[in-house]
Parts: sequence; structure tokens; C-alpha cells
Amino acid sequence: MTWAPASPHEVARLFSRVAAPWWIAGGYAIELAVGRPFRRHGDIDVLLLRRDQLAVQEALPTWEWWAADPPGTLRPWARGELLPVGVDDVWCRPSAGSPWRIQVMLDETQGDEWVSRRNPAVRRPIGELGVVSPDGLPYLAPEVQVFAKAHRTRPKDEQDFAAVLPVLGEAQRRWLAEALDDAHPWQAACRAPS
Repeated sequence: MTWAPASPHEVARLFSRVAAPWWIAGGYAIELAVGRPFRRHGDIDVLLLRRDQLAVQEALPTWEWWAADPPGTLRPWARGELLPVGVDDVWCRPSAGSPWRIQVMLDETQGDEWVSRRNPAVRRPIGELGVVSPDGLPYLAPEVQVFAKAHRTRPKDEQDFAAVLPVLGEAQRRWLAEALDDAHPWQAACRAPS
């Protein structure tokens, strides 16, 4: 499955038509928080709230959308189909012959709060879920993105954590330390003086 990830600026151009909040996520969100690129990316993630999932189909009606049914089987996402909880990732591309360009991740909400898929006790007001870069790119708040990466850490997640920890403010570190499991090794680093 070939990927030719869209750049964050291309995502912003394409998603400018999405009539719902969205945020660049994954490693690119960490780089936007740090203020510089520091590693290669195999894809680009965009976070969308599950309640707004059809907004991307409406904004990019000619694109192909494929849902990743657990445990990871891709299937066409039919126009107007509401994906159930548990189907959290959607791959998209401009046409059948094109490489994959964007991965859309769906997250849960309750009222005006974002609810973590990993731990429903971890919540945040939707209005505090994202940040906007100096050049206008909306991205997932770095502490929220690091929390998502803490689930099953890979070398690139460790690299992202090490890069972003110095730029997290005291409130961001506190939120992350409280959200992480007590046994997670990143928790102590969040609680250490900055």
C-alpha cells in the first residue's frame, strides 16, 4: 500500500472546506508544537470528531475513502455511511490509482468534551483540544498527542516525546502526567522540573 502523504499545508487547503473542527495529528502535530521538522513521516494523520465524520466526505466528494475495520482490514467507506465506534481510522486518496494521501482518525465526544478512545476517563473541552500554528495550521495539542502516542510506544514515539517535552508548559505537563497510567515511564519525566 503506497503512501505519498499530503503536506500539512496541503491538508489545510483540502480541509478548509470541512465544515467541522479538525486538527493535524500524529508526528506532524508534534513537529508543529516543536516548531521544526526533526524526523521522516510515512503518513499524515488528521483528527476529526466522530460526530463530524461525514463532513470530510462532503468536503472532498471525489476522493476515495476506506475504513480500517478492526483488526485492520481496509474496506470502502460508503458515501453517507456512519462508521461505528471501534472503526477509528479512514485512509483516503484522490482516486483508485493514486497513493494514499491522508489518514483520518475519529475520536469520541460527550457533549462539549473530547473523550479519549484509550481511556474514557481522560477528557478535555473540545475548545482546548487544538492549537493553531503561527502560519495558521490547526494541530492537536501536543500533550494530547503525546498521550495518544503513549499507548504502545515505538521508537518514533519516544523520539517525539523527547523532542516535545522541553516545549510543554507546566499546565501541559501536569495534564499529561495525570492522564498517563501510573506505571508509564513518561509520567516521571512530565513531573520533573522543566
